[in-house]
Amino acid sequence: MNAATTLPVLAPRRLAHIALRTNRLADLVDWYCKVLGAHVAHASDKVAFLTYDDEHHRIALIGLEDYPPRDDTVRVGHYHTAFAYDSLADLLGTYERLLGLGIAPWRSINHGPTVSFYYADPEGNQIELQVDSFADARATNAWMRSEAFRRNPIGIEFDAGDMIKKLRAGVPEAELLRRPDSLG
Repeated sequence: MNAATTLPVLAPRRLAHIALRTNRLADLVDWYCKVLGAHVAHASDKVAFLTYDDEHHRIALIGLEDYPPRDDTVRVGHYHTAFAYDSLADLLGTYERLLGLGIAPWRSINHGPTVSFYYADPEGNQIELQVDSFADARATNAWMRSEAFRRNPIGIEFDAGDMIKKLRAGVPEAELLRRPDSLG
């Protein structure tokens, strides 16, 4: 028996950062600072490290050389990176702020476990801004075992403007977060 089969599996404590290669360093620094409310922890003409919390960096942008540009072909591999907000009000406020800056999502969807907006950065990297629909992982996992999720694990698109009106009219967040095809 080798040591690898007897050692315990230790899961990471957290996801620390994402790193992206770019030919448009300044554009991506600007975009991620606007979208995530990030600031530059360190930058040069070849790299930038951005953070929006107490982590030393959450986004690393690497422009060490001219990389071949991305084409429009859908390929296997990384699809998107998601960033979570604490409340639906925070997520919708961010949506409105970004619209005012000319940054619009390409998709708004209630997945069931989350309510999400999907954006593309200036080089086409997909970014999800989301809020959890349930108070804890136990409730989320239970919903993910539901018939509604089995029938439709992707979700239902929604009108963000309509959701904002309902929130401002006093509809509880829990009701707005509930996917329309949910039972109960």
